[in-house]
Amino acid sequence: MGKITGFMEYQRLQEAAEPPRERVRHYREFIHPLSDEEAAIQGARCMDCGIPFCMQGCPVNNIIPDWNDLVYRSRWREAIETLHSTNNFPEFTGRVCPAPCEEACTLRINSDPVGIKSIEHAIADKAWEMGWITPQPPKRKTGKRVAIVGSGPAGLACAQQLARVGHDVVVFEKADRIGGLLRYGIPDFKLEKWLIDRRLEQLRAEGVQFRPNHYVGPVDGKKWDGSVSVVDPREILETFDAVVLAGGAEQPRDLPIPGRELEGIHFAMDFLPLQNRRVAGDQNVPDLWATDKHVVIIGGGDTGSDCVGTANRHGAKSITQFELLPMPPDVQRNPVWPYWPVRLRTSTSHEEGCRREWAVSTQRFIGENGRVKALVAVRVHWEKDPATGQMKMTEIPGSEFEIPADLVLLAMGFVGPVQKVLEGFGVERDPRGNAKATTDGPGCYRTSVPKVFAAGDMRRGQSLIVWAIREGRQCARAVDEFLMGRSELPR
Repeated sequence: MGKITGFMEYQRLQEAAEPPRERVRHYREFIHPLSDEEAAIQGARCMDCGIPFCMQGCPVNNIIPDWNDLVYRSRWREAIETLHSTNNFPEFTGRVCPAPCEEACTLRINSDPVGIKSIEHAIADKAWEMGWITPQPPKRKTGKRVAIVGSGPAGLACAQQLARVGHDVVVFEKADRIGGLLRYGIPDFKLEKWLIDRRLEQLRAEGVQFRPNHYVGPVDGKKWDGSVSVVDPREILETFDAVVLAGGAEQPRDLPIPGRELEGIHFAMDFLPLQNRRVAGDQNVPDLWATDKHVVIIGGGDTGSDCVGTANRHGAKSITQFELLPMPPDVQRNPVWPYWPVRLRTSTSHEEGCRREWAVSTQRFIGENGRVKALVAVRVHWEKDPATGQMKMTEIPGSEFEIPADLVLLAMGFVGPVQKVLEGFGVERDPRGNAKATTDGPGCYRTSVPKVFAAGDMRRGQSLIVWAIREGRQCARAVDEFLMGRSELPR
Protein backbone atom coordinates (compact mmCIF):
# COMPACT_ATOMS: atom_id res chain seq x y z
CA MET A 1 0.00 0.00 0.00
CA GLY A 2 1.23 3.47 -0.77
CA LYS A 3 4.94 3.60 -1.47
CA ILE A 4 6.83 0.47 -0.49
CA THR A 5 9.56 2.43 1.31
CA GLY A 6 7.37 5.40 2.24
CA PHE A 7 7.30 4.62 5.96
CA MET A 8 11.10 4.88 6.01
CA GLU A 9 11.31 8.02 3.87
CA TYR A 10 8.54 10.24 5.24
CA GLN A 11 7.71 11.49 8.71
CA ARG A 12 4.26 11.83 10.21
CA LEU A 13 2.87 15.28 9.54
CA GLN A 14 0.38 16.84 11.95
CA GLU A 15 -2.43 19.00 10.62
CA ALA A 16 -1.69 22.69 11.02
CA ALA A 17 -3.51 24.63 13.75
CA GLU A 18 -3.95 28.27 14.63
CA PRO A 19 -1.78 29.39 17.57
CA PRO A 20 -3.61 29.12 20.92
CA ARG A 21 -3.59 32.89 21.51
CA GLU A 22 -5.47 33.45 18.27
CA ARG A 23 -7.96 30.60 18.34
CA VAL A 24 -9.28 31.31 21.85
CA ARG A 25 -10.73 34.55 20.44
CA HIS A 26 -13.34 32.71 18.37
CA TYR A 27 -15.44 29.53 18.21
CA ARG A 28 -14.56 28.43 14.66
CA GLU A 29 -12.57 25.33 13.81
CA PHE A 30 -8.84 25.99 13.92
CA ILE A 31 -7.44 22.72 12.52
CA HIS A 32 -6.56 22.97 8.83
CA PRO A 33 -6.74 19.81 6.68
CA LEU A 34 -3.70 18.54 4.84
CA SER A 35 -3.10 19.66 1.29
CA ASP A 36 -3.44 17.07 -1.47
CA GLU A 37 0.34 16.67 -1.58
CA GLU A 38 0.66 16.34 2.19
CA ALA A 39 -2.13 13.77 2.34
CA ALA A 40 -0.50 11.77 -0.45
CA ILE A 41 2.76 11.64 1.51
CA GLN A 42 0.92 10.44 4.60
CA GLY A 43 -0.80 7.79 2.46
CA ALA A 44 2.62 6.73 1.21
CA ARG A 45 3.62 5.88 4.79
CA CYS A 46 1.08 3.01 4.91
CA MET A 47 3.44 0.07 5.01
CA ASP A 48 1.60 -2.87 3.39
CA CYS A 49 1.67 -4.79 6.68
CA GLY A 50 0.43 -8.36 6.53
CA ILE A 51 -2.47 -7.77 8.93
CA PRO A 52 -3.96 -4.25 8.88
CA PHE A 53 -4.62 -3.91 12.61
CA CYS A 54 -5.82 -0.35 11.94
CA MET A 55 -9.02 -1.83 10.50
CA GLN A 56 -9.58 -3.84 13.66
CA GLY A 57 -8.83 -0.81 15.81
CA CYS A 58 -11.49 1.15 13.92
CA PRO A 59 -15.00 0.36 15.25
CA VAL A 60 -16.58 1.00 11.82
CA ASN A 61 -13.90 -1.19 10.20
CA ASN A 62 -12.84 1.48 7.73
CA ILE A 63 -10.85 -0.03 4.86
CA ILE A 64 -7.94 2.20 5.78
CA PRO A 65 -5.05 0.72 3.73
CA ASP A 66 -7.13 0.95 0.54
CA TRP A 67 -7.98 4.63 0.84
CA ASN A 68 -4.47 5.44 2.01
CA ASP A 69 -3.21 3.94 -1.25
CA LEU A 70 -5.87 5.70 -3.32
CA VAL A 71 -4.92 9.10 -1.86
CA TYR A 72 -1.25 8.38 -2.53
CA ARG A 73 -2.20 7.74 -6.16
CA SER A 74 -4.47 10.84 -6.32
CA ARG A 75 -7.57 8.71 -6.91
CA TRP A 76 -9.65 10.83 -4.54
CA ARG A 77 -13.09 9.94 -5.86
CA GLU A 78 -12.45 6.24 -5.34
CA ALA A 79 -11.10 7.09 -1.90
CA ILE A 80 -14.37 8.70 -0.77
CA GLU A 81 -16.38 5.80 -2.21
CA THR A 82 -14.23 3.37 -0.21
CA LEU A 83 -14.55 5.52 2.91
CA HIS A 84 -18.32 5.84 2.54
CA SER A 85 -18.68 2.07 2.18
CA THR A 86 -18.14 1.74 5.94
CA ASN A 87 -18.70 5.23 7.37
CA ASN A 88 -21.69 7.48 6.67
CA PHE A 89 -20.15 10.63 8.12
CA PRO A 90 -16.37 10.79 7.61
CA GLU A 91 -16.37 14.59 7.90
CA PHE A 92 -17.49 14.13 11.53
CA THR A 93 -15.13 11.32 12.48
CA GLY A 94 -12.23 13.00 10.66
CA ARG A 95 -12.64 15.85 13.14
CA VAL A 96 -13.76 14.43 16.49
CA CYS A 97 -12.87 10.72 16.55
CA PRO A 98 -9.98 9.92 18.97
CA ALA A 99 -8.50 7.70 16.24
CA PRO A 100 -8.08 4.28 17.87
CA CYS A 101 -7.00 3.16 14.39
CA GLU A 102 -3.74 5.06 14.82
CA GLU A 103 -2.97 3.36 18.14
CA ALA A 104 -3.46 0.04 16.32
CA CYS A 105 -1.24 1.01 13.35
CA THR A 106 1.64 -1.46 12.93
CA LEU A 107 4.01 1.45 12.35
CA ARG A 108 3.17 2.57 15.91
CA ILE A 109 5.34 -0.26 17.27
CA ASN A 110 8.57 1.62 16.72
CA SER A 111 7.63 4.90 15.07
CA ASP A 112 4.87 7.47 14.67
CA PRO A 113 1.70 5.95 13.18
CA VAL A 114 0.26 6.87 9.81
CA GLY A 115 -1.85 10.05 10.07
CA ILE A 116 -5.05 8.11 9.32
CA LYS A 117 -7.44 10.63 10.85
CA SER A 118 -5.90 13.53 8.94
CA ILE A 119 -6.19 11.59 5.66
CA GLU A 120 -9.85 10.83 6.39
CA HIS A 121 -10.44 14.54 7.11
CA ALA A 122 -8.82 15.49 3.80
CA ILE A 123 -10.79 12.91 1.78
CA ALA A 124 -14.15 13.99 3.19
CA ASP A 125 -13.54 17.71 2.74
CA LYS A 126 -12.28 17.28 -0.81
CA ALA A 127 -15.27 15.11 -1.73
CA TRP A 128 -17.70 17.80 -0.57
CA GLU A 129 -15.67 20.50 -2.33
CA MET A 130 -15.75 18.55 -5.61
CA GLY A 131 -19.49 17.82 -5.38
CA TRP A 132 -19.03 14.06 -5.22
CA ILE A 133 -21.29 13.62 -2.18
CA THR A 134 -24.88 13.65 -3.42
CA PRO A 135 -28.20 12.18 -2.24
CA GLN A 136 -28.80 8.49 -2.91
CA PRO A 137 -32.60 8.14 -2.88
CA PRO A 138 -34.03 4.62 -3.07
CA LYS A 139 -35.03 3.13 -6.39
CA ARG A 140 -38.21 1.75 -4.84
CA LYS A 141 -40.24 2.20 -1.66
CA THR A 142 -41.12 -0.68 0.62
CA GLY A 143 -44.13 0.89 2.31
CA LYS A 144 -42.62 0.14 5.73
CA ARG A 145 -42.36 2.89 8.36
CA VAL A 146 -39.53 3.13 10.89
CA ALA A 147 -39.34 5.52 13.85
CA ILE A 148 -35.92 6.45 15.21
CA VAL A 149 -35.76 8.08 18.63
CA GLY A 150 -32.64 10.22 18.89
CA SER A 151 -30.77 12.13 16.19
CA GLY A 152 -27.15 11.65 17.19
CA PRO A 153 -24.64 9.72 15.06
CA ALA A 154 -26.27 6.34 15.77
CA GLY A 155 -29.75 7.58 14.87
CA LEU A 156 -28.60 9.44 11.76
CA ALA A 157 -26.51 6.54 10.44
CA CYS A 158 -29.40 4.15 10.99
CA ALA A 159 -31.84 6.55 9.34
CA GLN A 160 -29.69 7.03 6.24
CA GLN A 161 -29.15 3.31 5.73
CA LEU A 162 -32.84 2.47 6.10
CA ALA A 163 -33.98 5.32 3.84
CA ARG A 164 -31.62 4.20 1.09
CA VAL A 165 -33.28 0.79 0.91
CA GLY A 166 -36.74 2.31 0.61
CA HIS A 167 -38.21 2.52 4.10
CA ASP A 168 -40.05 5.62 5.29
CA VAL A 169 -37.95 6.89 8.17
CA VAL A 170 -38.99 9.46 10.77
CA VAL A 171 -36.41 10.71 13.29
CA PHE A 172 -37.73 12.13 16.58
CA GLU A 173 -35.54 14.53 18.55
CA LYS A 174 -36.48 16.30 21.77
CA ALA A 175 -34.11 19.23 21.15
CA ASP A 176 -34.97 22.09 18.83
CA ARG A 177 -32.31 21.09 16.28
CA ILE A 178 -31.24 17.75 14.84
CA GLY A 179 -27.84 16.30 15.68
CA GLY A 180 -27.89 15.04 19.26
CA LEU A 181 -24.55 15.46 21.01
CA LEU A 182 -22.95 16.38 17.68
CA ARG A 183 -25.09 19.51 17.86
CA TYR A 184 -25.34 20.19 21.58
CA GLY A 185 -22.25 18.77 23.23
CA ILE A 186 -19.25 19.01 20.92
CA PRO A 187 -17.99 22.61 20.85
CA ASP A 188 -18.11 24.49 17.56
CA PHE A 189 -14.35 24.92 17.60
CA LYS A 190 -14.10 21.14 17.15
CA LEU A 191 -17.08 20.65 14.82
CA GLU A 192 -18.83 23.57 13.15
CA LYS A 193 -22.55 22.92 12.93
CA TRP A 194 -22.99 23.82 9.26
CA LEU A 195 -21.28 20.50 8.62
CA ILE A 196 -24.21 18.74 10.27
CA ASP A 197 -26.75 20.87 8.38
CA ARG A 198 -25.10 20.02 5.08
CA ARG A 199 -25.36 16.30 5.77
CA LEU A 200 -28.97 16.65 6.96
CA GLU A 201 -29.91 18.13 3.59
CA GLN A 202 -28.59 14.98 1.97
CA LEU A 203 -30.67 12.80 4.32
CA ARG A 204 -33.81 14.85 3.64
CA ALA A 205 -33.28 14.42 -0.11
CA GLU A 206 -33.03 10.67 0.50
CA GLY A 207 -36.43 10.69 2.19
CA VAL A 208 -35.64 10.96 5.92
CA GLN A 209 -38.15 13.06 7.87
CA PHE A 210 -37.00 14.96 10.94
CA ARG A 211 -39.20 15.98 13.83
CA PRO A 212 -37.27 18.16 16.28
CA ASN A 213 -39.00 19.38 19.44
CA HIS A 214 -40.62 15.95 19.82
CA TYR A 215 -40.03 14.14 23.10
CA VAL A 216 -40.91 10.45 22.96
CA GLY A 217 -41.62 9.05 26.41
CA PRO A 218 -43.72 9.45 29.54
CA VAL A 219 -44.18 13.01 30.77
CA ASP A 220 -43.85 12.01 34.43
CA GLY A 221 -44.46 15.52 35.72
CA LYS A 222 -41.64 17.09 33.71
CA LYS A 223 -42.46 20.59 32.51
CA TRP A 224 -41.62 20.86 28.84
CA ASP A 225 -41.33 24.10 26.92
CA GLY A 226 -44.51 24.86 24.99
CA SER A 227 -42.69 24.28 21.72
CA VAL A 228 -41.98 20.61 22.56
CA SER A 229 -44.55 17.99 21.56
CA VAL A 230 -44.78 14.98 23.85
CA VAL A 231 -45.31 11.71 21.97
CA ASP A 232 -46.62 8.65 23.77
CA PRO A 233 -44.47 5.55 23.08
CA ARG A 234 -47.68 3.56 22.58
CA GLU A 235 -48.55 5.83 19.65
CA ILE A 236 -45.15 5.17 18.10
CA LEU A 237 -45.59 1.42 18.49
CA GLU A 238 -49.03 1.54 16.91
CA THR A 239 -48.13 3.64 13.88
CA PHE A 240 -44.69 2.32 12.90
CA ASP A 241 -43.55 -1.08 11.71
CA ALA A 242 -40.27 -0.85 13.65
CA VAL A 243 -38.76 1.46 16.26
CA VAL A 244 -35.08 2.18 16.93
CA LEU A 245 -34.04 3.67 20.27
CA ALA A 246 -30.85 5.58 19.49
CA GLY A 247 -30.64 8.27 22.15
CA GLY A 248 -27.48 9.19 24.01
CA ALA A 249 -26.20 8.24 27.45
CA GLU A 250 -27.49 11.45 29.00
CA GLN A 251 -27.49 10.64 32.71
CA PRO A 252 -24.40 12.37 34.12
CA ARG A 253 -22.45 10.95 37.04
CA ASP A 254 -22.99 13.14 40.09
CA LEU A 255 -20.69 13.99 43.01
CA PRO A 256 -22.77 13.76 46.21
CA ILE A 257 -20.43 15.41 48.71
CA PRO A 258 -21.01 18.19 51.27
CA GLY A 259 -21.85 21.50 49.59
CA ARG A 260 -23.17 19.94 46.37
CA GLU A 261 -26.35 22.04 46.70
CA LEU A 262 -24.47 25.35 46.34
CA GLU A 263 -25.06 27.55 43.31
CA GLY A 264 -22.27 27.59 40.75
CA ILE A 265 -21.89 23.78 40.58
CA HIS A 266 -23.13 22.40 37.27
CA PHE A 267 -22.92 19.31 35.12
CA ALA A 268 -20.73 19.81 32.05
CA MET A 269 -23.69 19.18 29.78
CA ASP A 270 -25.59 22.01 31.45
CA PHE A 271 -22.70 24.29 30.47
CA LEU A 272 -21.46 23.22 27.02
CA PRO A 273 -24.75 23.29 25.04
CA LEU A 274 -25.35 26.91 26.08
CA GLN A 275 -22.32 28.02 24.08
CA ASN A 276 -23.48 25.96 21.10
CA ARG A 277 -26.75 27.90 21.24
CA ARG A 278 -25.01 31.27 21.48
CA VAL A 279 -22.86 30.47 18.46
CA ALA A 280 -26.02 29.41 16.59
CA GLY A 281 -27.47 32.86 17.25
CA ASP A 282 -30.11 31.89 19.80
CA GLN A 283 -31.50 34.63 22.01
CA ASN A 284 -32.23 34.48 25.75
CA VAL A 285 -29.67 31.75 26.42
CA PRO A 286 -29.25 31.18 30.19
CA ASP A 287 -26.51 33.37 31.63
CA LEU A 288 -23.91 30.77 32.61
CA TRP A 289 -20.38 31.91 31.82
CA ALA A 290 -16.83 31.19 32.98
CA THR A 291 -15.77 34.81 32.44
CA ASP A 292 -13.51 36.17 35.22
CA LYS A 293 -14.13 33.09 37.36
CA HIS A 294 -11.91 30.51 38.98
CA VAL A 295 -13.11 27.41 37.15
CA VAL A 296 -12.58 23.88 38.45
CA ILE A 297 -13.43 20.98 36.14
CA ILE A 298 -13.80 17.60 37.83
CA GLY A 299 -13.11 14.86 35.31
CA GLY A 300 -10.18 14.37 32.97
CA GLY A 301 -11.85 13.02 29.83
CA ASP A 302 -12.93 14.57 26.54
CA THR A 303 -15.94 16.31 28.07
CA GLY A 304 -13.71 17.94 30.66
CA SER A 305 -11.32 18.99 27.91
CA ASP A 306 -14.22 20.61 26.02
CA CYS A 307 -15.07 22.55 29.17
CA VAL A 308 -11.45 23.75 29.31
CA GLY A 309 -11.57 25.06 25.75
CA THR A 310 -14.92 26.77 26.28
CA ALA A 311 -13.84 28.34 29.58
CA ASN A 312 -10.68 29.68 27.91
CA ARG A 313 -12.79 31.34 25.23
CA HIS A 314 -15.03 32.85 27.89
CA GLY A 315 -11.99 34.43 29.53
CA ALA A 316 -11.82 32.49 32.80
CA LYS A 317 -9.55 33.86 35.52
CA SER A 318 -8.07 30.41 36.11
CA ILE A 319 -8.86 26.86 34.99
CA THR A 320 -8.00 23.73 36.98
CA GLN A 321 -8.88 20.22 35.89
CA PHE A 322 -8.99 17.35 38.39
CA GLU A 323 -8.51 13.69 37.51
CA LEU A 324 -9.01 10.96 40.10
CA LEU A 325 -6.56 8.58 38.42
CA PRO A 326 -2.78 9.02 38.51
CA MET A 327 -0.92 10.81 35.77
CA PRO A 328 -0.12 8.35 32.94
CA PRO A 329 3.48 7.99 31.83
CA ASP A 330 4.42 10.31 28.99
CA VAL A 331 5.58 7.46 26.79
CA GLN A 332 5.61 8.16 23.08
CA ARG A 333 5.94 4.57 21.97
CA ASN A 334 4.01 2.18 24.15
CA PRO A 335 2.26 -0.35 21.91
CA VAL A 336 -0.21 -2.40 23.91
CA TRP A 337 -2.61 -3.26 21.09
CA PRO A 338 -5.29 -4.61 21.21
CA TYR A 339 -5.79 -2.63 24.42
CA TRP A 340 -6.19 1.13 24.42
CA PRO A 341 -2.85 2.42 25.74
CA VAL A 342 -2.76 4.34 29.00
CA ARG A 343 -0.89 7.36 27.77
CA LEU A 344 -0.67 11.01 28.75
CA ARG A 345 -2.87 12.87 26.28
CA THR A 346 -2.77 16.62 25.92
CA SER A 347 -5.68 18.03 23.92
CA THR A 348 -5.70 21.25 21.94
CA SER A 349 -7.79 22.75 24.75
CA HIS A 350 -5.10 21.92 27.28
CA GLU A 351 -2.57 23.67 25.06
CA GLU A 352 -4.65 26.85 25.37
CA GLY A 353 -4.09 27.01 29.11
CA CYS A 354 -5.07 24.79 32.02
CA ARG A 355 -3.63 23.52 35.28
CA ARG A 356 -4.03 19.75 35.47
CA GLU A 357 -4.09 17.93 38.80
CA TRP A 358 -3.80 14.14 38.91
CA ALA A 359 -4.76 11.61 41.60
CA VAL A 360 -7.03 14.10 43.36
CA SER A 361 -10.32 13.39 45.13
CA THR A 362 -12.71 16.26 45.85
CA GLN A 363 -13.94 16.14 49.46
CA ARG A 364 -16.34 19.06 49.91
CA PHE A 365 -17.44 22.40 48.51
CA ILE A 366 -17.21 25.64 50.49
CA GLY A 367 -19.86 28.30 49.97
CA GLU A 368 -20.56 31.92 50.74
CA ASN A 369 -24.08 33.37 50.57
CA GLY A 370 -25.31 30.19 48.93
CA ARG A 371 -22.68 30.14 46.15
CA VAL A 372 -19.59 28.01 45.82
CA LYS A 373 -16.36 29.88 46.54
CA ALA A 374 -13.81 27.10 47.03
CA LEU A 375 -13.40 23.37 47.26
CA VAL A 376 -11.35 21.07 49.43
CA ALA A 377 -9.57 18.11 47.88
CA VAL A 378 -7.09 15.46 48.93
CA ARG A 379 -4.37 13.66 47.01
CA VAL A 380 -4.71 9.92 46.64
CA HIS A 381 -2.43 6.97 46.02
CA TRP A 382 -3.29 4.00 43.81
CA GLU A 383 -1.86 0.51 44.27
CA LYS A 384 -2.86 -3.00 43.35
CA ASP A 385 -4.66 -5.00 46.01
CA PRO A 386 -2.71 -8.27 46.27
CA ALA A 387 -5.85 -10.14 47.33
CA THR A 388 -8.12 -9.10 44.45
CA GLY A 389 -5.69 -7.81 41.83
CA GLN A 390 -7.78 -4.65 41.55
CA MET A 391 -6.38 -1.14 41.84
CA LYS A 392 -7.22 0.40 45.21
CA MET A 393 -7.28 4.07 46.13
CA THR A 394 -6.13 5.42 49.49
CA GLU A 395 -5.98 9.03 50.66
CA ILE A 396 -2.53 10.44 51.43
CA PRO A 397 -2.45 11.74 55.02
CA GLY A 398 -1.78 15.47 55.30
CA SER A 399 -2.31 16.13 51.57
CA GLU A 400 -5.59 18.00 51.90
CA PHE A 401 -5.69 21.36 50.10
CA GLU A 402 -8.16 24.10 49.23
CA ILE A 403 -8.46 26.09 45.98
CA PRO A 404 -10.81 28.91 44.94
CA ALA A 405 -13.74 27.87 42.75
CA ASP A 406 -16.41 30.26 41.48
CA LEU A 407 -17.63 27.75 38.87
CA VAL A 408 -17.41 23.98 39.23
CA LEU A 409 -18.16 21.75 36.23
CA LEU A 410 -18.79 18.04 36.80
CA ALA A 411 -17.45 16.08 33.82
CA MET A 412 -17.11 12.60 35.27
CA GLY A 413 -18.83 10.69 32.52
CA PHE A 414 -22.33 9.33 32.07
CA VAL A 415 -23.99 6.40 33.80
CA GLY A 416 -26.51 5.53 31.10
CA PRO A 417 -29.51 6.61 29.02
CA VAL A 418 -32.55 8.40 30.37
CA GLN A 419 -34.44 5.62 32.14
CA LYS A 420 -37.91 7.10 31.60
CA VAL A 421 -37.63 6.62 27.83
CA LEU A 422 -36.76 2.93 28.25
CA GLU A 423 -39.52 2.55 30.80
CA GLY A 424 -41.96 4.19 28.40
CA PHE A 425 -41.32 1.46 25.83
CA GLY A 426 -41.12 -1.24 28.48
CA VAL A 427 -37.81 -2.66 27.27
CA GLU A 428 -35.69 -4.89 29.46
CA ARG A 429 -32.47 -3.30 30.73
CA ASP A 430 -29.03 -4.68 31.50
CA PRO A 431 -27.37 -4.30 34.92
CA ARG A 432 -26.02 -0.87 33.91
CA GLY A 433 -29.44 0.45 32.94
CA ASN A 434 -28.94 0.29 29.17
CA ALA A 435 -31.43 -1.24 26.75
CA LYS A 436 -30.68 -4.95 26.67
CA ALA A 437 -29.93 -6.23 23.16
CA THR A 438 -27.23 -8.37 21.56
CA THR A 439 -25.11 -7.33 18.58
CA ASP A 440 -24.81 -10.64 16.77
CA GLY A 441 -26.80 -13.71 15.92
CA PRO A 442 -30.56 -13.90 15.24
CA GLY A 443 -32.48 -10.96 16.62
CA CYS A 444 -29.42 -8.75 17.02
CA TYR A 445 -30.10 -5.22 18.24
CA ARG A 446 -33.66 -6.28 19.09
CA THR A 447 -34.92 -5.51 22.59
CA SER A 448 -37.33 -7.52 24.70
CA VAL A 449 -40.25 -5.63 23.13
CA PRO A 450 -41.37 -6.84 19.68
CA LYS A 451 -40.25 -4.57 16.80
CA VAL A 452 -38.24 -2.29 19.14
CA PHE A 453 -34.49 -2.12 18.51
CA ALA A 454 -31.70 -0.24 20.32
CA ALA A 455 -28.32 1.03 19.13
CA GLY A 456 -25.51 3.33 20.16
CA ASP A 457 -25.15 4.74 23.65
CA MET A 458 -28.68 3.67 24.57
CA ARG A 459 -27.61 0.05 24.13
CA ARG A 460 -23.87 0.06 25.00
CA GLY A 461 -23.59 3.05 27.33
CA GLN A 462 -21.32 6.07 26.95
CA SER A 463 -18.97 5.52 24.02
CA LEU A 464 -17.34 7.03 20.92
CA ILE A 465 -18.87 8.52 17.78
CA VAL A 466 -17.40 5.67 15.72
CA TRP A 467 -19.12 3.07 17.88
CA ALA A 468 -22.40 4.98 17.49
CA ILE A 469 -22.08 5.01 13.68
CA ARG A 470 -21.15 1.32 13.63
CA GLU A 471 -24.13 0.32 15.76
CA GLY A 472 -26.49 2.56 13.78
CA ARG A 473 -25.42 0.89 10.53
CA GLN A 474 -25.61 -2.64 11.93
CA CYS A 475 -28.95 -1.96 13.57
CA ALA A 476 -30.28 -0.70 10.23
CA ARG A 477 -29.46 -4.04 8.65
CA ALA A 478 -31.16 -5.88 11.51
CA VAL A 479 -34.29 -3.74 11.10
CA ASP A 480 -34.29 -4.27 7.33
CA GLU A 481 -34.04 -8.05 7.81
CA PHE A 482 -36.86 -7.89 10.35
CA LEU A 483 -39.10 -5.97 7.95
CA MET A 484 -38.21 -7.66 4.67
CA GLY A 485 -36.88 -11.10 5.61
CA ARG A 486 -33.51 -10.30 4.04
CA SER A 487 -31.21 -7.31 3.60
CA GLU A 488 -28.67 -5.97 1.14
CA LEU A 489 -27.29 -3.51 3.66
CA PRO A 490 -23.71 -4.12 4.87
CA ARG A 491 -23.23 -5.74 8.24
